Amino acid sequence: MATSTLKKRITMAIVAPALALGATVGLASAPASAAVWSSCDQWGSTTLNGYTLYNNIWGSGAGSQCIWANSGTNWGVNANHPGTGGIKSYPNAKKVINKSITSLGSLSSSYNVTVPSSGAYNTSYDIWDTNYDYEIMLWVNKTGAVGPLGTSQGTLTLGGHTWTVYKGNNGSNDVFSFVRTSNSSSGTVNILPILKWIKDTKGWFGNVTIGDLQFGFEITSSSGGLDFTVNSESVTSS
Repeated sequence: MATSTLKKRITMAIVAPALALGATVGLASAPASAAVWSSCDQWGSTTLNGYTLYNNIWGSGAGSQCIWANSGTNWGVNANHPGTGGIKSYPNAKKVINKSITSLGSLSSSYNVTVPSSGAYNTSYDIWDTNYDYEIMLWVNKTGAVGPLGTSQGTLTLGGHTWTVYKGNNGSNDVFSFVRTSNSSSGTVNILPILKWIKDTKGWFGNVTIGDLQFGFEITSSSGGLDFTVNSESVTSS
């Protein structure tokens, strides 16, 4: 549902001031178990074993959220965002690819998550070219009143999953959303064929260089405080 401008995409790599959220972000608590790293800061971030983690509370009307990590591929958040419309946050782990589509021999990712049965959110990959002109979202599960930007382009089986594909523009960049037709909490996505389908079959972009590959939770509401956990994740490319 990528409707905001530079939101989670650049994912506040430039750490911005806390602004109006500063008073509320610190109210959530980190997990009781000791983690390697945790933060309740709006733009809290760190790098662990090649992945950059972001708390990334970017939306208006957000509540509190804390992120914790045992590693770059085992992390989670406790989020307490009000039951109002609009995306509040996209906590995520980012891997930088920096290869053009034609120079990639492979690009895939495996995931295993534990997500709540209530609230409104999606679990998604957010993939960007280095110029941030194009955003490719892969939704592996969703709950509540959430939906992708743009219009449906039909259903497609590709990369090991069946998706409904949406094409839209948020005013700053084109957005291509692949929404899995049934929810999944674990699996492997072969990402390169999806990128090649967009480039070669549809011609929606050319031989762009893939920069950020993010995986996380796009949270609209999580009233009362809900836990989202990445039990494991891996990104491999060649």
